[in-house]
Amino acid sequence: MKNFLKKIKGDKTIWAVVVLLSILSILAVYSSIVTLAYKYKAGDTEYYLLKHTTIIMFGLFLMYLAHKVRSGFYSRVAIIALIVAIPMLLLTLLSGSNINEASRWLRIPVIDLTFQTSDFAKIALIMYVARTLAVKQDDIKNFKSAFLPIIVPVVMVCVLIMPANFSTAAMLFTTCLVLMFIGRINFKYILSVIGVGIVAVCLLGVLIWNFPNAIHRGATWKARIENFSNGKSEVNYQVEQAKIAIATGGIIGKGPGKSTQRNFLPHPYSDFIYAIIIEEYGLWMGVFVIFLYLILLYRAVRIATRCQKIFPSLLAIGCSFILVFQAMINMSVAVNLVPVTGQPLPLVSMGGTSIWFTSFAIGMILSASRELEKEKIPKQINEEQEAVAAAV
Repeated sequence: MKNFLKKIKGDKTIWAVVVLLSILSILAVYSSIVTLAYKYKAGDTEYYLLKHTTIIMFGLFLMYLAHKVRSGFYSRVAIIALIVAIPMLLLTLLSGSNINEASRWLRIPVIDLTFQTSDFAKIALIMYVARTLAVKQDDIKNFKSAFLPIIVPVVMVCVLIMPANFSTAAMLFTTCLVLMFIGRINFKYILSVIGVGIVAVCLLGVLIWNFPNAIHRGATWKARIENFSNGKSEVNYQVEQAKIAIATGGIIGKGPGKSTQRNFLPHPYSDFIYAIIIEEYGLWMGVFVIFLYLILLYRAVRIATRCQKIFPSLLAIGCSFILVFQAMINMSVAVNLVPVTGQPLPLVSMGGTSIWFTSFAIGMILSASRELEKEKIPKQINEEQEAVAAAV
């Protein structure tokens, strides 16, 4: 065990955050899958516990493998990953498996496994944007040679994701804009993109409001916005049940496994798992979970600021920002700050590929931090040699 722990490198605080969130995930999912177990497995909750624990453990294994790879490898495969991601998104949009009224999943026929292609596309696009920004630094202010090669794939990927998952497309687009700003893209180009984006969203909103059936899932988007703005309990069933869970949990909670709202909340093990956590463990645990995600972002920013190379720095910022952004949206939905989006809580909500791609993203952040540790060793040796020479 000690030998294995010695092989784990990278930021130890991030590893601690990952372990704490994983333990919380197993406990919360096991408590919240009661209705799911009775519906599909005759009440066998251990089946889902074993399945979810296996997914978590495999995710940690992927994280370990990813953190052992040098960040330069991710830079080299970024373009290939993006080239693979775009056809996958297009195929998912045209013939993906329809779950919860959205074609977000692609089924692999041989092993009969479904996965959400947007999860892969998020990582591929962030890798590509980070790589392109790093390569184009000598000519970063140029519109044709630097801005266009970045914004065209960003728009293409986000447009392909948007029909089935608007919130993911919006998060990814925002993350790419943040990376472009940090990567020193001309600010007037970024402002232009933001302006065009606002106009496009407004036009889309007008179209949905007047002709909800004109586009795929337009009626669903309109209903969610109307329900959120109306605030009536009869049309906000999910949010009302989440509010009850949070209110009855109080400061210290009801105790592990004692949730009652898990029997009424749709998807208490994924979209609304944050409400179950507060109901069972209390408000202090809800604040602690937020604190863990903020620590993850803070440590990733520290890694980014200390990296000597541009690509791992931008990669760490991009991966951490979109994960924490997603976590904040999930928790905001549970407390009714934003409309229902269907975003899972990273590393906590039940899921397969979502947890694995999240683990892989954190593994890339840890890869950057592992390289920082290697850079410190020669520096320390040089300092020791200089001290010995001065003493002599």
